Amino acid sequence: MVDKIEVRFELQGWSLFFALLERLDGCEEELGLAREAAVERARESLLLESLASHPTVAALRQLFRAAGCDPTRYRPSSEALIRRVLKGAALPSINSLVDINNCLSLDLAVPCCVMAEEAVGSSYVFRSGRAGESYESLKGPFNLEGKPLLVDVEGPCDVPITGSRRVMIQDNTRRAVLVAYLPQGAVSPADARTRLERLLAAAPVARLLGSGHRPAQAEETQEDQHG
Repeated sequence: MVDKIEVRFELQGWSLFFALLERLDGCEEELGLAREAAVERARESLLLESLASHPTVAALRQLFRAAGCDPTRYRPSSEALIRRVLKGAALPSINSLVDINNCLSLDLAVPCCVMAEEAVGSSYVFRSGRAGESYESLKGPFNLEGKPLLVDVEGPCDVPITGSRRVMIQDNTRRAVLVAYLPQGAVSPADARTRLERLLAAAPVARLLGSGHRPAQAEETQEDQHG
């Protein structure tokens, strides 16, 4: 599926990294250790006082502003996660696919989401949310106007602030599409894949079935594909 994904960009400066994951059973202890290790890495490498000037965080804030969103009012999900961790919170145990996604977001300092494969298509538009657009987020109704927004054939499916209930991982979800929102020049797709592979090696709760990225460039057909 990953090699068939198409994205039309109306927002520049981004790359979207996609990975198809198949959930495996077991390894809950390893997953718990992976969550703890991701938290420790963040606390060793990041400081709350200087977080806004971190290159990746700063690049994301700039891209949010370009889309029409104030990143100090609606923080990228990764920045919100990092801030909670630096203030002493742990990564919660939610679901193995969601947990790996959160570890990756913390490691890369970029928003990441996992969507149930059966709930999404393979054709997307990445654009600013329009006036009157909203969806039922994981935290309730969410106004999408001016937010960086991923849209599939059914409509809005994810914003890198809070996820959509329409595509959320369920207890019986076996396969999921992971999306990492990468600011170009700050985080590379190769680094995203490497970090994901390392997490899955440490906590093999899912099988990586394929990955690739889509850049917002004129030469969008020249994508870096991985089997």
